[in-house]
Amino acid sequence: MDFNTFILENEIPLRLLFFFGIFAIMATWEIIKPKRVLLLPKMQRWLNNLGLVFFNSILLRLLFPAAAVGVAAFASEHGWGLLNYYSLPFALSVILSIVIMDFIIYLQHIMVHAVPLLWRLHRVHHADLDYDVTTGARFHPIEIILSMLIKFSTIVVLGPPIIAVILFEIILNALAMFNHSNVGLPKPLEKYIRWFIVTPDMHRVHHSVEDDETNSNFGFNLTCWDRLFGTYRKYPRDGQLGMIIGIHHHKDPKQCNQFLGMLLLPFQGKISEYAINTRRWEPKENTRAKEEKK
Repeated sequence: MDFNTFILENEIPLRLLFFFGIFAIMATWEIIKPKRVLLLPKMQRWLNNLGLVFFNSILLRLLFPAAAVGVAAFASEHGWGLLNYYSLPFALSVILSIVIMDFIIYLQHIMVHAVPLLWRLHRVHHADLDYDVTTGARFHPIEIILSMLIKFSTIVVLGPPIIAVILFEIILNALAMFNHSNVGLPKPLEKYIRWFIVTPDMHRVHHSVEDDETNSNFGFNLTCWDRLFGTYRKYPRDGQLGMIIGIHHHKDPKQCNQFLGMLLLPFQGKISEYAINTRRWEPKENTRAKEEKK
């Protein structure tokens, strides 16, 4: 059995091992030392958020049995994609693939904020009234399908090695759980790490109710994209403990934190809320966060 065959046959167990391992670590951390006080009972949110995750996982398996790894294997067999056309050292191909796929995720994230119709779907992710490890995986099923189609297209054009796709999926899931967790790093460590990867304090700004803060810090893994393209925001104006999580006018737990409400949310309300270049709320004066800048 060659390496690619082994990886293909064991992809699901490998991904589940990392998913449950990272989830357990972050869930334990935020229970022992939470960054913020939660508004809603944790178990109530977890049942609904994880219920949506489970529903999306079943749906994807039914619609796309081969998933991203299967598409990568197919592209490799047929010589599709730039990295299958040009001969590069294997390690370089893996690194390039992970970095490029992360950039595509960054662009996709901006797109779902920029296009009002797509924001309808993406606001399911932002409407969570609290912010913890389960927030990182709650997306509307239609957005999940769209994301998978974009991923397939990227793989066909890029032609990444199979191991790169698996590593990227593991890294994306692990860091999404990490930077959505209700935890905080020591300040010296926080300042250093966020030069490279997205931290909870950095990404939490993106979940602020203030629209100019929501439309910042789009990265999921690497922070370089936000810094290079001017979407980086260092602190929320009201501080990490004072900022409000969620979306203006969406405060009903039945709509924002229950399974059926999350499924119906894209089809309710006005279409322009928070979409880039359609701002509706003027930013407040910077009243807090001074202690976080030290």
